[in-house]
Parts: sequence; C-alpha cells; structure tokens
Amino acid sequence: MHSTPLLLEEPIRMASILEPSKPSFFPAMTKIVGTLGPKSRSVDVISQCLEAGMSVARFDFSWGDPEYHQETLENLRTAIKSTKKLCAVMLDTVGPELQVVNKTEHPVSLQADTLVVLTPDQNKEAASNLLPLNFNGLSKAVKKGDTIFIGQYLFTGSETTSVWLEVSEVNGDDVTCVIKNSATLSGSLYTLHVSQIHIDLPTLTNKDKEVISTWGVQNNIDFLSLSFTRHAEDVRHAREFLSKLGDLKQTQIFAKIENIEGLTHFDEILREADGIILSRGNLGIDLPPEKVFLFQKAAIYKCNMAGKPAVVTRVVDTMTDNLRPTRAEATDVANAVLDGSDAIVLGAETLRGLYPVETISTVGKICAEAEKVYNQDIYFKKAVKFVGEPMTHLESITSSAVRAAIKVKASVIICFTSSGRAARLIAKYHPTMPVISVVIPQLKTNQLRWTFTGAFEARQSLIVRGLFPMLADPRHPAESKSGTSESILKVALDHGKAFGIIKPHDRVVVCQKVGDSSVVKIIELDE
Repeated sequence: MHSTPLLLEEPIRMASILEPSKPSFFPAMTKIVGTLGPKSRSVDVISQCLEAGMSVARFDFSWGDPEYHQETLENLRTAIKSTKKLCAVMLDTVGPELQVVNKTEHPVSLQADTLVVLTPDQNKEAASNLLPLNFNGLSKAVKKGDTIFIGQYLFTGSETTSVWLEVSEVNGDDVTCVIKNSATLSGSLYTLHVSQIHIDLPTLTNKDKEVISTWGVQNNIDFLSLSFTRHAEDVRHAREFLSKLGDLKQTQIFAKIENIEGLTHFDEILREADGIILSRGNLGIDLPPEKVFLFQKAAIYKCNMAGKPAVVTRVVDTMTDNLRPTRAEATDVANAVLDGSDAIVLGAETLRGLYPVETISTVGKICAEAEKVYNQDIYFKKAVKFVGEPMTHLESITSSAVRAAIKVKASVIICFTSSGRAARLIAKYHPTMPVISVVIPQLKTNQLRWTFTGAFEARQSLIVRGLFPMLADPRHPAESKSGTSESILKVALDHGKAFGIIKPHDRVVVCQKVGDSSVVKIIELDE
C-alpha cells in the first residue's frame, strides 16, 4: 500500500528523520539526466549509472567529435540491453557559446590586477597576457567597464579555476581587460560569458545543424537541448529544421534559458518549447545572486502550470572531485524538487567527475527524501485552479484519476496511451505515486513502408517527474471497444509487481479509453 507522505507543515518526530529509507526500484520520482563523457562512457560505468537512476543520457557537443560521441552511444545501447533499463538520448547544441581556444592545453595562470588581451586571432597561443577566442565580434559587443567571466563549464564555485575580467580598452578586434582575481585555466574547454550583453550569433549554428542532420538523424535523438535560447523564434526555427529530417520531427525541443534575453522572453519561449532547462551556471552570472532563486521558483511554477517539464542544472558541482556534496548543494537539490522540478541535469559531475555513479545515486536519494515531504495537496489545488473551468475532457479525466489515486491511497496509476499526452497530463498533477505509462504502438504508413510508433513517446516520458513508461505489444489496442483489454492490464500489473511497486491487496487506479469514452477505474488486487 502507498505510504502517507510527511508534511513539513505538520509536527514530525525529529528522530524519524534518521530512519533509513526503504529501497525502491525507482530511486526517485524526479528524473536524472547524466552527461556522458571521458569518465562515464564505458559499458560498465554507463550500466552502473542506469542502475543508479539515470534515465536520460546527455551528449554535449561543446566538445568531442561525432565519432567519439557515437562510440559512447553504442556503449549506452549495450548497457541498456544488459540492464534492461530504458534511457532516452539528449543532444545538447553548442549554440552561440564563446570559448577560449587553448590548443596546447597547457595551464594558463592569470594574476589579479594585471592585463590580459582577448583576441579573435586563433593562430596565437594562449598565455597569461593573451587569450584567443572563437569569436571575432567581441570588440563590437563590449565597452569599457563591462564584466566578462571565463570558467570551465562556468564553474562559479571556485575562484581558482574561473576568472572575472573588467574591460579597460577596446583596440580594433582586440579587447584588453583587467584581471579581477588570480586563477589558473587548465584544460581545453573554457567558456566565456559577457554579462547582460547580446552576442550577435545564431542560436542554432551551422555546426549545430550539421551535427543534428548527421549524428542526430542517425541516432533518432529523443530531445534537442537548444542552448542559449533567447526568443520564441529560436524554438520555431529549430522545429522547422527538425521537421525536414524524417523521424526527428518527433524530437522534443527543450529551450535552455541561460541569460537575461531568455529570461525576458520566457513566457513566449515556454509556449513554443516542449520543456525548459534552467541553465543556472550562466544565469548565475547574468543575474544578481539574490535574484537567482526567484527566477528558478517562478520559472518552474510556470512550467508546472503549463504541464511542460522543468529541468534544473548545476546542483552538486563539488561532487566533480568529492564523494559527498556540500550541505548547501544537498539542500539545493531538495529545494529544486520542492519547487516542482521534473529532472536534474548532471554535467561536469558525470562527464569528467571522479564519481559519476555515486553522484547519480546521491542526487537520487536526496530527491526521494524531498518527495516525501512535497505538499501535493496544495500543488493539486493550484494546478486545478490555474486550469479553470470548464476543463477539457482529457484534463478532467486525468486530474480525477490523480484525485482518486490519492483518496484511495493507490500504490500506482496505470495509464494507457498512444501519444503519451494523457500520461503527461496525469504527471502534471504530481501524484505521490508512480505513473506507469503503457504506450500502445500504432501502425502507420508513408505509402512506401509500414512503421510502428510508440518508442519515441515512451522514451520521452523518461524526463517527466513520476512517469515510468512501458512499451506494450502492438497487438493490444489502446482503445478497447468492449472494455476487455484485460490482458495488457495484466502485463502492466505484472510489470509493477516484478519491480516491487505493486503488492498484494494494493489498490491501483487505471485510466484508459473504452470506445469513445475515457474511464478511470479503481482495482483492488488479490493475493
């Protein structure tokens, strides 16, 4: 039977906080996106990441060539087969990202109160007084007094590996800056961010388009993370591009909000995008520190009300080199869950970190604990009020399924769906129990060949809070004319029992179409 959630607003016995959590097949309802790279690309490590709770694998094309990422993806596929854990694929574009070019990869030491020249001449070698960039328009975009930040993955937590600069002079194509803090830049990838300045580069660059139309098409990517989304038009342009690439017309676009421009146009971007990624590394530079939390809470609330996944980045940076997060980071993860996040992105922590598996496991455990005290009752009322009346037929059915499941303390909600829309609407109301989305494949033809749909829809639910997909046998219809699709329900129940989320005498809420009607029913299981 489903356990009663704790509420922080109610008195709880402090000693109960120390009681060990019960193991579960699902580490948490909140999903974890892991970035695969040098420290997390072997079959063994990826398998462990999947077992620890990673449900989406992110491939960051800011570094590495397509052949490198393809090898990693092949290892992911092998790991998926061996662990029998579903995992979606996310391609993260480079976008208008400014980078320091350090071809030698030798460490560059920068001393406070000295001068450094930023130049577009990439033939020059990086040194303590000269940093070549991959962009020739910086001198036209900045002026004296502007702030520039350079960091590895914009690591703002350590001022020994990131540096603040203040523009002192613009001379032709070169920009001379005063170094505000001493730091050492080591490695090949260092990104540059000019605070609150528009960079005149396309959001979807030619390099991005080439990668998407080759690597993306070849691998049927589930999600496109659109870096530096600044306007709704950026999303429309990307969708138009994807629509011409065969199956990629089904790929979901997640707008990555990274600067003031994206924040300013957030509402229009949300309407166009399939989901939102709050890139807090860059946002933390563009926004005053005291405003970052406010944007996070407001943005996640808007995503929740729109029923679109909200994904948060940069939560446990120190776990890149340490086995435990700081207390601030642990609290940050929990607050992201309590704010209503659907998923957490791990970047450097899994890409080049020393403890990729432990990081995923730790974040999953924190998420699971936070979910126990999430006030679903207040959230449900807000969501219903926001939708207003009259509700659409599907909205009414799905919200009723969640209400019924909570009232009868159901252990799970099972939803039959073809497009995945009904299951996502159920998840929108943040039920306290898992939602098993039984995706029924549909047979389609383009006059040349027959194909089954459903795999995309199933994998794309792997980034939605509380949604756990199961691809059904295509011989079972999603809509039952006679109301007797009991065989596929039995498969779903057996699926839940096998994973330990359904036990004897549990109650289960089922949402399905019967003919032209949508039905919510409550089942009480026998032994």
